[in-house]
Amino acid sequence: METIDADAVGYTGDAVGPRTVVVRLPDGRRVQSEPLTEPLSRRLAVHIAASGPGRRARTDDGERYTTTGSGLVLEVLAGTARHAVVTVVRAR
Repeated sequence: METIDADAVGYTGDAVGPRTVVVRLPDGRRVQSEPLTEPLSRRLAVHIAASGPGRRARTDDGERYTTTGSGLVLEVLAGTARHAVVTVVRAR
């Protein structure tokens, strides 16, 4: 696994307490993260509230999520396999 920056593009769960975040990796793939810690969930909820309503979408693997506005960059640990496991380390 390597640490990289990824753009938050959506979330799963409730907007005030998102369970996971969907990120766009540098290679363009949109993937869902592992479950968020409470502090990261709160940080993402602030971003969601500022972004306004999202729309329904799917990750490249077909998982449903709600989109969010751009502007939140996350530091993530990402596996290099096709089905990358992504763990959010921190928000930038």
